[in-house]
Amino acid sequence: MKRLATLVCLFLLSLSSFAQKETKLLDDLQRTMAGTYSSEIQAKADSANYYNISLRMVPIWKDRGHYLYVEQALANRQDKPYRVRIYRLSMRNGQYVSEVYTLKDEKKWIGSWKTPEALDALPLDGIELKAGCEVVLDKTDKGTYSGKTGDKTCPSELRGASFAKSTVTVSPGKIVSWDQGFDSEGKQVWGAEKGGYIFLKQ
Repeated sequence: MKRLATLVCLFLLSLSSFAQKETKLLDDLQRTMAGTYSSEIQAKADSANYYNISLRMVPIWKDRGHYLYVEQALANRQDKPYRVRIYRLSMRNGQYVSEVYTLKDEKKWIGSWKTPEALDALPLDGIELKAGCEVVLDKTDKGTYSGKTGDKTCPSELRGASFAKSTVTVSPGKIVSWDQGFDSEGKQVWGAEKGGYIFLKQ
C-alpha cells in the first residue's frame, strides 16, 4: 500500500511538472505573438501587391488559458477592422496549435485591444470555433514558430472560395502571414499572390 501511494505521488508530481513546462512554452509563444504590428514598410516597397495593414494581438482571459484578441484592419480604417478574432493557444503531440474563433456579436467588441479587460464580460459561448482553420506550429532552435492550416480543411465562401489556407511564421518582432482563398478547382480567388504579408512589431 505504501509503495502504491509513493507511485501515485510520483505520477502526480510528473503530471504537475509536465503541466508547468507546457504552460511556460505557451507563455513564450503568446508573448512572442502579442503586440501591435504594421505592414507599412512592405506596402511602401510594393504597393501594387500589398496594402498597409495594422495587426493587433493582445492577451486576454489569463484565468482561462492562453488566448489572444486579434484585430486586422487597413491602416487608414482602423476603426473598421475586416478581421476580428480570438486565438486559443494550446499544445498537441509536441506541436503548438492556434485555434481560431469568431465573435458572435463582433461589432460590440471592436476596439477591445485598447481595454482587453473588457472582454472578461464575453462568455465562452459568445465565440464560435472555425473548425479546421487552426494553425499548427513547430518551434525552431532560434525561437521562430512556423506552421500552417491543414490541406483544404478550412472552409471559406469569400469571393467564390471553397477553402482557405494560411501559412504563418512568428518570430520576435515579426510575423509573416499568408492567407489565401481557393475555389473548388484549386484556383486562387483572394489573398496575396506573391507571398505573405510581413508585419513588423511597432
